[in-house]
This record gives sequence, structure tokens and C-alpha cells, in this order.
Amino acid sequence: MGYSLSKSMFLRGLQCHKALWLYRYRAELIPEPDDVMLQRFADGKEAGNLAKELFPGGVEIPYESNANNMVQKTLELIEAGIDTIYEASFLYDDVFVRADILHKTPKGWELYEVKSSTDVKDVHIDDVAIQCYVLGGSGIDVTKASLVHINSDYVRRGEIDVKEIFLIKDVTAQVQERIKTIRQELEAMRRVLSAHRREPSIDIGPYCNVPYECPFKHYCWAHIPETSVFSINRLKGTRKFGLYYEGIIDLKDLPADYPLSPGQRIQIEAELKDIEFVNEVGIKGFLSSLHYPLCFLDFETFRRAIPPFDATSPYQQIPFLFSVHRIDSPEGELMHYYFFAEPGIDQRMELASALLEAIPEDACTVVYNAAFEKGILKDLADRYPECRERLMSIHENIVDLMAPFKNKHYYVKEMKGSYSLKAVVPALLPELSYDKLPISNGDQASVEYLKLPLIEDPALSEKIKQDLKKYCEFDTFVMVKLVERLMEL
Repeated sequence: MGYSLSKSMFLRGLQCHKALWLYRYRAELIPEPDDVMLQRFADGKEAGNLAKELFPGGVEIPYESNANNMVQKTLELIEAGIDTIYEASFLYDDVFVRADILHKTPKGWELYEVKSSTDVKDVHIDDVAIQCYVLGGSGIDVTKASLVHINSDYVRRGEIDVKEIFLIKDVTAQVQERIKTIRQELEAMRRVLSAHRREPSIDIGPYCNVPYECPFKHYCWAHIPETSVFSINRLKGTRKFGLYYEGIIDLKDLPADYPLSPGQRIQIEAELKDIEFVNEVGIKGFLSSLHYPLCFLDFETFRRAIPPFDATSPYQQIPFLFSVHRIDSPEGELMHYYFFAEPGIDQRMELASALLEAIPEDACTVVYNAAFEKGILKDLADRYPECRERLMSIHENIVDLMAPFKNKHYYVKEMKGSYSLKAVVPALLPELSYDKLPISNGDQASVEYLKLPLIEDPALSEKIKQDLKKYCEFDTFVMVKLVERLMEL
């Protein structure tokens, strides 16, 4: 490598010295990134490439395995009078960094770090600070340091307006203050790394998840059983770790007088005594809110940092598929409707029209996690005024099937403290399983849909489309069966 620390290693060390040590000496423990993570990387790369247009005409330093080559090429560009460099590379104090955008003005060099997030986080200040530390040590006087991030209020109209989709925040003062502690922190990290054969003895803590979930969490948390105090639903993390640091891990070891909500007590009692909790009054109250025609609705969506269509915003949930199961009367047959939007084409209008065909006026529409589906319907209604009245009628007639499980009207230990559909279905409908589906969750569905334009094999493309439809249909089908199951209790 030609250096002992990089920017990413420094940030990892700030989060946890043990993670830094494991990254250096036990990197084989890091899981391979899944498709969801790879899509996030792709979004970040797309945002980074687009941000270069804020400072056009620059020269990029291509990545090489030899850091010294990248540093040398950067210095050559600076000496040649190039005023904008992308991925400018520097090595100082045995720390290697690459700056997204380095731009020279009459007042001096300005550094711009690009993030695909919609706000500025503390870790971003650390990110810029280590870069400015290395650049300063390399003789580059950074007169201004800024973070470039996504403007969540941006709405696409035609071609992307790079000056509108990005916000630039001057963080020079915060970075200058942060730099004061960097040398001391680097020394501490080097002491940890110097012990080649001695893994740091650092217990788990809130830092395992902040600011990011650590890739070594599976290793460091191996001693925590699947069901523990960390499984208690809606218990604050500080309280969970408070119990852990007192030596309380198993639910059976919780003090009898430990303050918990009624729902948390139900969860723990169900786990310890294997009791089925059924609140008949609560379940009947939920069932009484249903009426015919009865529809069961689920949307599949994708979102991108850079909005792909007109009238969309960064990270907006864009529906590409819906499934509706419908029963018009207590004795009526179960009917199924769906719409699938072709990848790369904005077919939200067609989707909205198909939805209005599938769901009759004044129907009761059952969803799981109403906030999500209501948000999609509201976006569609705002986008297409001609459909607004009908779409908002569906919106107002939604009933959330998650409610009886969230409120613990029904609970068994197999739900493991969760009221998500993926937890409830195995508990109440063990004969049905998401595990048998090629696509089994919403994140995976989104990623597979985004892959479709890149697939040249028609047979593979068609298989993915069918798998997506099966997954969405399964979501609404299990909702039908859950309502039937609640009626039997």
C-alpha cells in the first residue's frame, strides 16, 4: 500500500479501535457486500460523478494500487497549473487520502467532499478533517473546506440541474477545530495496530451501530443469543446496554421490578412461558373496521439519489409494481390484480389508472404499515390531479393490518419481538414462507428491478420480472390469510 492508514481506516478507528485492528489483521471476517449495499455504492458513485459538473473541466487521478503513483500524478498536475483535480491524492504522516474535488481560486485551494446523503453528519466533518490534515501536511493550504450533499427538496424538471440538486455547506471552521485532535488520535490508532497479535479487548457498545453498523458486528456479538435483552421491542438502546453492562443478557435474568411497558412484558412472558397472547376485544375491534369490497394492497418501489424521472425528488419512493387481492362480498371469490412498470420508463400514470381499476370506489383497502402505502398514494395524487379524488379516497379508506400485531392484540414468542410481516407470517401461517421465494424482501425487489435494464439475456430478464410479481402477490396473499386467521381466533 505504501502507507499504514487511509481515510476510511481512520474513520473506522474513530468508531472503534477493535474494528480498526480487525480490518487490518482479520479482514477475512468482513462479509461480502450484498446487492443492496452495492446499490448504495452505485448511488454514491453516481452522485460523486455528477458533482464534478459543479467544477467542470478538471482532471481526474485514476485509481492505482500504488498510492505513491497517484500522489506523484497529483503533484504533477498541481505543478502544471491545473486548477481543478478530481480524486486528488496525498500522503502525509503515513496517512493516504483522496479528495473528491480540489479546486484552486485566487484565494487558495478549496476542498469539496461529496456525499449522497441529504444532510451533514458529524462523521462527515471527521472525513473532511483528516483530508485537510493530510493536505496541509503536504503543503496544500486549504482555505475553504465544504461538504456537497443532496438537496432533498429538489424536483427534477427536464435535465438534472447540478446547481440545484446539490447543496454546498462550508465546514471550514468545524474542520479547523476538529484537526486539533487528529494527531493524538492517529497516535492512539498506531499503538493499537502495532500489537499485531493482540486483538484489542473492547466490549460491544452503542458504537457498534453508530455512525454505521460495523461489518464485524457478527463477530463481536457472537456471544449474544438470538433472544436476549437486545431483542426487547421498543426498549431504548441505552437501557439495553445498561442491562448488558450489569451482566444481564438473558430475559430470564431481568429483575422482576424492571420498568417495562405492557407490550414489553407480554413479549417477555411469551418468551419465558411460551404463552399465546390473544386480546379478543382488540382483534374484534380491528375486524369491525373492515368492510366489503375488501382489497389488500402492496406497492413495490425503488428510489435513487439522483431522481430518474421528471417530477421526482432525490430518494423519493417510486412505485413500479402493485398487487391487489380483492373480495367483493363475504362469499365472493378472491381476485387478483397487478401492474408492472417497464424499467427505465415513467409509468406512474398507467400504474395509478390500473390501481383505480383494481380497487372499487369506497372499498376498504388493507395494507401492512399504512404510512408507506399512504405516502405512495399521496405522491400519485399530487402528481396526477385528474386521479386525485379517487386516489385520496383509497388513501382515506386504508386499514393497517399491522395495528393488531403492533398493539400486541396477538403475540407469540415466534414473532421475536417484531411485528413486521416477515415475523408475523411464520408465527401465524407456518405453512407459508417467504424463504421459498427467489425474491423475499422489498430491498431485494428494488435492487433486482434496477438491474433489469442492464440484463441482456431476455430469459433472465423475464424470470426476474416474474419473481418480482410473485413476491408482491405473495405479500397481499398472506395479508388475506392473516385476516382469515384473525377471524378464527
